[in-house]
Amino acid sequence: MKALKITYTVLLLMLLPVWGTAQDMAFNDPYDKAHDLAFEGKHGSSREVLANILLKNPMNTKARLLLARIDSWDAKYEEARNGFNLIISTERMNSDAWISAIKNELYAKNPHTALGLANKALHYLKNNLEVERLQKQATQAVSDKKYPKYINTPGIDFKSRGKKKTAKTKTVEDTAAVSKGEGSIKSVKEKEILNNRLGVNNSFTVFNDVYEPMIFSSISFNRRTPVGTVIPRINYSNRLNKHGVQYDIDLYPKFSKRFYAYLNYGYSNSSIYPNHKIGGDLYANLPWAMEVSAGMRHIIFDTRNITVYANSIGHYRGNYYFSLRSYFTPKPDGLLTVSGNLLVRKYLKDGENYIGVNAGLGFSPELRQIRDGATLLAETLLYIESQRLQMEYQFTPKKNPNIYRANVGVTRQEFVSNSGSFFWAVSAGFSYQAKF
Repeated sequence: MKALKITYTVLLLMLLPVWGTAQDMAFNDPYDKAHDLAFEGKHGSSREVLANILLKNPMNTKARLLLARIDSWDAKYEEARNGFNLIISTERMNSDAWISAIKNELYAKNPHTALGLANKALHYLKNNLEVERLQKQATQAVSDKKYPKYINTPGIDFKSRGKKKTAKTKTVEDTAAVSKGEGSIKSVKEKEILNNRLGVNNSFTVFNDVYEPMIFSSISFNRRTPVGTVIPRINYSNRLNKHGVQYDIDLYPKFSKRFYAYLNYGYSNSSIYPNHKIGGDLYANLPWAMEVSAGMRHIIFDTRNITVYANSIGHYRGNYYFSLRSYFTPKPDGLLTVSGNLLVRKYLKDGENYIGVNAGLGFSPELRQIRDGATLLAETLLYIESQRLQMEYQFTPKKNPNIYRANVGVTRQEFVSNSGSFFWAVSAGFSYQAKF
């Protein structure tokens, strides 16, 4: 009996380490620990665990996805975006990653990017109900300029573990995403209340030959109304050693979720501005994150009028926006001159933060006026060749809703008085919009 008792004791001692290892494997999986910490609101501790997992295995998709979701909840939208992109760039059928990436853009108040992601996700996932729901929300946000009332489907969790939400964790994702950061639902609603903007813009251009530096300034008031946006503006220029003021107004009426318009009228009695300018475009939002427009500009000088026809096509793809706009101007001899602009923007944390490049080339009309004091002696319509390249950067401070924008550009343009000869111009500008 004593020998049997000793044998049982030895076997028990031998089995204890095996049993403890099995318990560690069953209940102390590092990912499970990180997951539980994240949904208890202990994001810092969860990050540490996930960092160790990824250090040992950088290809651990579950850990990378959870880390990106934590970044999104903590309003670190750029870091979250990078994490989601790493996953969906290789795992096209990972619905959890697509859904979380779309939600991240909606949290960041970046519906154009969210819509682009949703369209791309449906290309791979086909009839995914949750992606379709988020696609509709992003479409509404783009068309109505309204942020969706909710992003997550109540009572449904799309975690990579596939577990059902408990009452304790049901609203953690929602509350974590809206509790802080300018991408939160609360802060978005606060931003939407700020329907007024007061803007100031200043820019100058210097030339390598002949011309003196030119200055342009403007002050504008932007008012958003239920039927569209109204922007009255006063422009001031000092060009060719002459001062001039122009009174300008832009209207952006909205007809439906798909159609809106741009209308403009300007008046001046200065010789460096046209007497009147009238313009407009009709815009249509199309599927696949596309936008097209068609319109015209009519410019009235003392003795001559100019009509320009314009059209554009734009496309949102991921964080990028591409827009190609062309202008067609009939010449007196019946021919057309053509010029165009290509705009490329990369949006950062939301739709009001971006960097961009604007390139243009072609022939555009320029009206040369010869005056003797206040008397107009002659007026000649010329079509000038030019090439343009401009860089722009717009940003909002972290704790300030106001908007800052800077740009710098270079232009190569044909001389009005010497066809075939060109001069160079460098321009720079800065604008500021105060929201209230």
